[in-house]
Amino acid sequence: MKFALSIIALILVALIVPFLFPGMGKREGVDPNSNLPWQIQLDGQGGSSVFGLKPGVSTLGEVRQKLGNEIEVAIIAEPNEVGLLEGYYAQVPLGFVLAKLVVTIDASGEMVSAMRERALKAKHMESTTRRITLHPDDLAAADSLPVRAISVIPTVNLDEATVIQRFGPPGERVAVSEKRVHLLYPDKGLDVVVDGEGKELLQYVAPRHFALLREPLATVEVAKPVGQ
Repeated sequence: MKFALSIIALILVALIVPFLFPGMGKREGVDPNSNLPWQIQLDGQGGSSVFGLKPGVSTLGEVRQKLGNEIEVAIIAEPNEVGLLEGYYAQVPLGFVLAKLVVTIDASGEMVSAMRERALKAKHMESTTRRITLHPDDLAAADSLPVRAISVIPTVNLDEATVIQRFGPPGERVAVSEKRVHLLYPDKGLDVVVDGEGKELLQYVAPRHFALLREPLATVEVAKPVGQ
């Protein structure tokens, strides 16, 4: 039993340490010290850059150039909703961090509706969510559309202390349950969701568009600025 526990502890260290200490977890062909989740550059005009991409400006085609062609593009729709146009990477290296990555493409509801009419097929995901494959013409046209938001799910589990160590103290902390907390960084255009029972989620938008991340949390009564 002690041996088994020691093996588990070693595995956990191998997963978490690379996120805490740069230079570890190197992979061939990947600069372990670039494109890291906490390397957010601000332009002083309400814009930002992360992973070599500018939320709200960079196009889906530029995402392919930066992160590879392994992206899956589809409409993701809940029941009775038009849905969102998204691109998904099952695994992408961000410096020494491996993660799943989703980009939300800035397409109007009318545009998504038209794409749905031309769509080839729809697959059911977990629960009743639908994944709708685009017509080849729409798939090609989507490359010219800007990316509204970037969402990252690291392969390692993060706690609140680790997030603050890397990103600094948040501007606001919003607890939606005993296990789930949003750490908000308006100046960075970032929302880090720390989940004690699931995977963590990092959501990036241009700082000038931070309302896209904050407004959905407006009805949470326990929301309050950090330090109060």
